[in-house]
Amino acid sequence: MGRIKSLPIKRTTLELLEKHSSLFSDNFEENKKVVNRVVEADKKTRNSIAGYLTRIVKRTKAKSKKN
Repeated sequence: MGRIKSLPIKRTTLELLEKHSSLFSDNFEENKKVVNRVVEADKKTRNSIAGYLTRIVKRTKAKSKKN
């Protein structure tokens, strides 16, 4: 079982995806750099947002490949 993301992490992630979806990829390191530029947050929060973004992007790419 994975870790549960807090509501502020989920909200921030979804807002970033709506506003800057073209900037994010399925690479965690790249997403971490983009989140660092866009959001002012501490290291733990930044990494959590970048990880959640990566997971969502990978999931949407996998769904698009199936269809």
